Amino acid sequence: MVDGSNLEMNFQGYLKATAKLSRYGSGTGWVEFGWLERLTLTGGGTFDGQGAKAWPYNNCTNDSKCKLLPTNVKFVAMNQTVVQGITSLNSKFFHIALVECKNFKGTKIKISAPADSPNTDGIHVERSSSVYISQSLIGTGDDCISIGQGNSQVTITRIRCGPGHGISVGSLGRYEDEGDVSGLVVRDCAISGTMNGIRIKTWANSPGSSAATNMTFENIVMNNVTNPIIIDQSYCPFSSCISTEPSKVKLSDIYFKQIRGTSSSAVAVALECSKGIPCQNIYLENVHLELSSGEKQATSSCKNVRARYIGEQIPPPCA
Repeated sequence: MVDGSNLEMNFQGYLKATAKLSRYGSGTGWVEFGWLERLTLTGGGTFDGQGAKAWPYNNCTNDSKCKLLPTNVKFVAMNQTVVQGITSLNSKFFHIALVECKNFKGTKIKISAPADSPNTDGIHVERSSSVYISQSLIGTGDDCISIGQGNSQVTITRIRCGPGHGISVGSLGRYEDEGDVSGLVVRDCAISGTMNGIRIKTWANSPGSSAATNMTFENIVMNNVTNPIIIDQSYCPFSSCISTEPSKVKLSDIYFKQIRGTSSSAVAVALECSKGIPCQNIYLENVHLELSSGEKQATSSCKNVRARYIGEQIPPPCA
């Protein structure tokens, strides 16, 4: 961990993490920067987490109280950070994580891990504001980019995503006192061969109420994506979940514009909202998603949503 101000780091070469999990605490960063003003990290170097030796010990899909493996590079409580040209390879857990950061700019970042590597989110953002991520190539075993709780004014542009689980908001609503998400813009991205394209996911049985609002997803190309547009307010990553109460996370003022490409599943647009707090003001404008197989036509699925449609709509809107 490095503390201070006005640090310029030119990181070159190849840095390998130890594979001994006893050397890390739960949820820590292998390389961690904290409480810094005006850090610039450049140089084109590679952070190799050697995750393949650790992934067999990731049991988070079966144990909600699992020990979190280390993140490759973590930024905590940073302000005015610039990260450019670095590579993160085979992280044990998340590749890059931003927690309580302000004014972060990340460009020309490369992130790589196999499609079956567990919980290897490319870039995770939480409780942060004024974040800009662009011109980056991300292929991993989980979300290419995940937007957690408490974020505002996050812009994601010119990302090439795949393999992985797409670009996600959430999961939201798992814990009490989560912060709202607002002012997210995702535009000019290409998503290929992923499980999801654009996904918003919230937990059922959420203990507190929060909101995700004023979010725009625009000019995004999907290539053979299983769920190109999906809202899932009954999210459960474990082998089984018992849902007794609907999600209390309010979703509103969400715009899907100029989304085009192909879906590998029959349902290309799934808007599955909470029956406790139905989604409001969901806009779909000029959506064109064909089936990858070229057979018949893709379909839409909707629950508890007030959607508005503008321009071309393939698949057709829900009845």
